[in-house]
Amino acid sequence: MADRNWRNQTAVTEFILLGFGELPDLQILLFLMFLVIYMATVAGNMLIIALVVADKHLHTPMYFFLGNLSCLETCYTSTLLPRMLASVLTGDKTISFSGCFSQLYFFSALVGTECYLLAAMSYDRYLAICKPLHYSTLMNNRFCLQFAAGSWLNGCLATIISVLFLSQLTFCGPNEIDHFYCDPIPVMELSCSDTHLSILVDFILACVFTLPPFLLTLTSYVFILASILRISSTTGRQKAFSTCSSHLTVVTIFYGTIMIFYMLLKRDTLRDLKKVLSLCFTVLTPLVNPLIYSLRNREVKEALSKAVSKCGFHKNMQRL
Repeated sequence: MADRNWRNQTAVTEFILLGFGELPDLQILLFLMFLVIYMATVAGNMLIIALVVADKHLHTPMYFFLGNLSCLETCYTSTLLPRMLASVLTGDKTISFSGCFSQLYFFSALVGTECYLLAAMSYDRYLAICKPLHYSTLMNNRFCLQFAAGSWLNGCLATIISVLFLSQLTFCGPNEIDHFYCDPIPVMELSCSDTHLSILVDFILACVFTLPPFLLTLTSYVFILASILRISSTTGRQKAFSTCSSHLTVVTIFYGTIMIFYMLLKRDTLRDLKKVLSLCFTVLTPLVNPLIYSLRNREVKEALSKAVSKCGFHKNMQRL
């Protein structure tokens, strides 16, 4: 009987992303803030990519993965913020069924890919600190290319399977998502059909695709910290830790905010806090990552200084 009732109801053709609609007086301020964040994020990450490509001193495995991470975060931000900016500016909170699932796919695929890229960078730091004599042999160009390609492929493949199962669910109302983007769990909660299979598929995919890079990252840093603590001199410990401090900061922010967000997801009383946390790993993390890697990394600062000096030199030549 329930199935018949679902079929008799009008199928949902669009969703409503409530976003920050409870703050009507701050819409212009929110628009300007998100616009500045988006422009700064794209500019910062594109600058990192340009430096990695242009400076030969950055043609190393660590910066190869950093360039991939910056490319990913440019795409990551562009999946969410332009749609949010349009919604805040026009007041149109609707998103089509296909648009919602497209956003959901690209967002989830990029999150999965980021897990693998962060794992690759942590493994790179593990080899550099714990096995320096074998570093160049183990972390060669071929391995880096395979790891990077595998990261993108695994992220996209796992998400295709998940979104295919999710798109087969029946949606017959309500269609309001109390979020600023199409997140898998809130979308699944709107379904009026049985979601047990989709939940099981998501759990299996998380165990197969997402858990391994997290465990690799965690294990790498356990060995790294153990190796650093065995260094007798304080200067040596500081030097060794400085080589991975930037990446450890990024990993902590990324996994920390995601874990807290999904632990609080079921608690409706904390919906405002959940939006703030989701902003942290979807908007603020891509913004601060270039700052973390540039301000706390001597090699990136040197590459940036060279690029600025070259630009100044060319400008002076043009004036002459």
